[in-house]
Amino acid sequence: MPRKSRENKEIREYILDNLGAYSSEIVPRTVKAFNVSRTTVNNYMKKLIEEGQIEAKGNTKARTYKLKLIIDLVFKIRLTKGLAEDTIWTFRILPSIKNVPQNVLDICQYGFTEMLNNAIDHSASFEALISYQQSQRKIYMTIMDYGVGIFDKIQKDFDLPDPRSALLELSKGKLTSDEKNHAGEGIFYTSRMFDEFNIRSGYLFYSRTRKNDDDWIIETEDKPIYDIGTAINMEIDTQTKRTTREVFDKFQKDGDRVVAYRKTHVPLKLSKYPNEQLVSRSQAKRVLSRFDNFTEVLLDFQDVKEIGQGFADEVFRVFKNSHPDIKLFAINTTPEIDRMIRHVETNIPKAPEIESKV
Repeated sequence: MPRKSRENKEIREYILDNLGAYSSEIVPRTVKAFNVSRTTVNNYMKKLIEEGQIEAKGNTKARTYKLKLIIDLVFKIRLTKGLAEDTIWTFRILPSIKNVPQNVLDICQYGFTEMLNNAIDHSASFEALISYQQSQRKIYMTIMDYGVGIFDKIQKDFDLPDPRSALLELSKGKLTSDEKNHAGEGIFYTSRMFDEFNIRSGYLFYSRTRKNDDDWIIETEDKPIYDIGTAINMEIDTQTKRTTREVFDKFQKDGDRVVAYRKTHVPLKLSKYPNEQLVSRSQAKRVLSRFDNFTEVLLDFQDVKEIGQGFADEVFRVFKNSHPDIKLFAINTTPEIDRMIRHVETNIPKAPEIESKV
C-alpha cells in the first residue's frame, strides 16, 4: 500500500503565492507562518525546484528563489499609425501562452490591448518594447514606450499644475483627451483586473496591488525613473478565478441594472504632496475635480491620519449640497477624520425653502 503523502498543500501554496515579493525571505517567513522547522521548509523548496516550479540562486546563507519561467518572450514593435493592438496580441503573444484558463486569458487580452492602444495613440513614440513572461503560477506583461511620458502628457492636456496631479486624475478613471476615440476607462479597469499593476514614468512610480486593494506612489527627486517614455507592468496569478465581467460589474451595476461606468475609487493619499496634510479648500477642489462624471465615489483615506475643517467642509458639505445625486462614501478613516466629517455635516445650514415650511 503506497504511503500517504504528509505534504501540506497550504505550505506549497503559501510559498508559490509569496515568492515574488519575498525571494530572499521566503524560507523564514514560511517557518513563522506555519510554525514548522527550517528543514521542513527547505524540503518543500527542494521539491518545488525538482518539479521545475521555482529556481534558486546563491549559496545557502544568501540564497534567493524565484518562480521559474516557462515562457520568456521579449520583442520590439514599430508604433506606426493604424497599427492594430489586437493583431500583436493574436499573432505575437497568444501562440506562446501555455495552459492558461480562459478567464485569465480574457484579463490578459483586455489589459494588453488597452495599454498598447494607449501607447499607439498617445505616446508619440516610434517603437515599444513588449515583454510576456509566464511561470507555472504567474503571468508578467510589460509595455514600454519611448515617448512623451504619460503623466507629463496628462498634465499638459488638462492644464494641471504638475505630473503628480495628473496621477491623481488618472486614478479616478474616465480621463481622456480624445473623447471621440477613447472612453478613458482602460487604465482604471486594467489596474483592478490584475493582481499588480504599475506605471513608471519620469519621476513617478504608481502601483496598485489588488491583494491589499491599495494604491500608492513613489516620487524620486534625484533623477527620473525613465528619462523619456512610460513603462506599464501587469502581473496576475494563473489560478485566479477573477473575470473581466466581475470587475466591470463592480463599477457598472446599480443593483440588477447595468449602467454606464458610474463608480470610482479615489485614494486620497495620491492627492498629498510629501509632508503635506489635507487641510485646505483648494486641495479639496483638486480632489473633487470631475466627480460629476460619476454617481458614486469611494473616498479612500488609507494612510491619511486627519483632515482640516476647510477640506472636510468643501467635500462633505459644499459639494454634497450642490451635487445631491452623487453619493460620497468615506472609507478607511481614522477617528479624527470621522469626527471632522460629522462636525461639518452637523453644521449644514438649512435651505431657505425648508425653513419657511417649519
